[in-house]
Amino acid sequence: MFLGAIAIGGLFTPFAWYPLVALALSLAVYEVWRRLYEAGYVLNLPVLILGSQVIVWLSWPFGPTGALGGFVISVLLVMVTRLFHHGRSSPPHNYLRDTAVGIFLLTWIPLFGSFAAMLSRMQRDHIDGWAFIVTFMLCVVGSDVGGYIAGVLFGSHSMAPAVSPKKSWEGFVGSLVLSTAIGVACVTLLLSGPFWVGLLLGPGLACCATLGDLVESQFKRDLGIKDMSGMLPGHGGLMDRLDGMLPSAMITWVVLNMLSGV
Repeated sequence: MFLGAIAIGGLFTPFAWYPLVALALSLAVYEVWRRLYEAGYVLNLPVLILGSQVIVWLSWPFGPTGALGGFVISVLLVMVTRLFHHGRSSPPHNYLRDTAVGIFLLTWIPLFGSFAAMLSRMQRDHIDGWAFIVTFMLCVVGSDVGGYIAGVLFGSHSMAPAVSPKKSWEGFVGSLVLSTAIGVACVTLLLSGPFWVGLLLGPGLACCATLGDLVESQFKRDLGIKDMSGMLPGHGGLMDRLDGMLPSAMITWVVLNMLSGV
């Protein structure tokens, strides 16, 4: 509820959405870095935090080109700083492992998250960015609620028991149905677009949200942890709430950009 109130406040406060997303991504990067550090991975936190901000803020004036440019710069810094983490005279250990994890982190959090920020820059005729963000949020909620209800009532066939035993195919179908229904409603009523865009948005978002949940589940399983942190009392860590939203933001931006051509 508290996170929702902050998001809504940022949504309807001019120029607040980008700083809100940037702050959330920095906290998420720190949270994941802390868990990796505790597990013995060697990653440069200042580089990851700075890189996450470069990725997000370059997307403000330059869109996805800026985000990609910031991502490439950040990856290069991760590669170089890890290479010389122990100085020029000591060879790095686990270089490939740590560098790969650093690139994974930059992709998973700030690169995907930059698409959530860029939703605020989208426009269609007289419709401003807030409508695109609301569409995204409502579809995410629909995916979560539909999956939870269908999973509780009908869930009996596990989707990926080795990764997340509680994820069921029935829950996934519930996510698809409700997210698609909300997607069609939002695209037609809020964005004045054709219904078929909603038919693409709903399933695409539900699939990305589910995959995001599975990726985080395996991430935590590899590290032997239950929650990313105690940053959100009673809810676990920030990434426990953002895991499905980050890839969903990417597919939302991609699908809703189709509206510019119709």
